[in-house]
Amino acid sequence: MSDANAFQSPGMFVRHPHHPDWGVGQVQSNIGHRVTVMFPEEGKVVIDSTVVLLEPVFDV
Repeated sequence: MSDANAFQSPGMFVRHPHHPDWGVGQVQSNIGHRVTVMFPEEGKVVIDSTVVLLEPVFDV
């Protein structure tokens, strides 16, 4: 999978497609293929964006 999360920038809101129970997270950083997201129910998670395609959330 290519880095489809390259457009994610700090401040954007996302959901993890495999962990909807984590809630809506806020992108903290996007460096290389690592996206750091703060999820309300899981805390800070570093995601390999070549493996997981985060779902953008626009209605927060």
